[in-house]
Amino acid sequence: METIAIVGVGLIGGSFALALRRAGFHGAIVGVSSDEAIEKALTAGAIDAGASLEDAVSRADLVYLAQPISRILEVIPRLQPLMRPDALVTDAGSTKRAIVEAADQWIAPGQFLGGHPLAGKETRGVESATAALFEGRDYVLTPVRKADIESPAAMDFTSWLKKIGANTLVMKPSDHDRTLAFTSHLPQLASTALAALLSQTDRASNSVFGPALVDSTRLALSPYDIWKDIFKTNQMELEHALDGYIAMLQSIRANLQTDEMDGYFRDGAEFAGKIRRTRTI
Repeated sequence: METIAIVGVGLIGGSFALALRRAGFHGAIVGVSSDEAIEKALTAGAIDAGASLEDAVSRADLVYLAQPISRILEVIPRLQPLMRPDALVTDAGSTKRAIVEAADQWIAPGQFLGGHPLAGKETRGVESATAALFEGRDYVLTPVRKADIESPAAMDFTSWLKKIGANTLVMKPSDHDRTLAFTSHLPQLASTALAALLSQTDRASNSVFGPALVDSTRLALSPYDIWKDIFKTNQMELEHALDGYIAMLQSIRANLQTDEMDGYFRDGAEFAGKIRRTRTI
C-alpha cells in the first residue's frame, strides 16, 4: 500500500493511522472528514492531508471506512465508480451483516473486506486516538468469499493489522453479529440500565458507593449516537441476548434465598476468570 484514504478520522480512524505510522508505514494517509476533524487529525499527526471523498478514493490503495454505521451504509454505493481496480475497501463498523450485504451489492467481488476492531474508548474524536489502541485486541474480518481475503490488497491489509499488534479473526457476518450482541452490545445496555436506574432514585444521591459501581457504570459513559446504529442494524440478535439476560435476572431473583445462588456465583466467577486469563482487559 502506498496511499490510504481514511473516511471518518475519529477515534478508530485516527488510531489506525497512528498505528500504521508507528508500525513503519511511509506512504500517504489522506483523511475525509469534517473541516474541524481534519484540522485536529493534522495536528495529531494522524494524516498528511484532507481531501474530498472523490479525490481520496480515486488515489487510494486502501479505503478505510471508520464512520458510524449509517454513514458507512450511505457511502458504500458511491465508491465503486471512484475506485482503482486493484484497491480494497474495508470498514470498522460494529455490526457486519448490513454493511457486508450493502458492499456485496455495490462493490465488485474481491474489493471489499468487512472488519471490526474490538477496541475503543468511552471518549471519541481523533484527539482521543492512540497508536496503541489495537495492540492485543481482536480484529474480526468478515469475508463473504475466499477472494475477499486472499486478494493481494487484502493480504497486504491483513499483514499491516498484524504489524499494528491486532489479533485477526475470521467470522461470518451473521456469526459476528450474533456473538457481539452478547459480548459487546448487551454489556453496554446492562451498564446503561444500571446507571439510568440509579439516576432515577435517591439511593444514589448520598454518594455512598465503592469501586464496584464505578466499574459497572463505565460503559454508561458512551454516547447514544454511537450506539443507535448498532441497535438498528442488530436488533433481532440483541433482543435475543436481552431475553436471555432478563431470564437470568429473574432466575436469580427467584433464588436469592436458595443454594442455587452458589452455582450462579461459581459459573460467573469461572467465566470472569477465564476471559481475564486469556485476554488483556
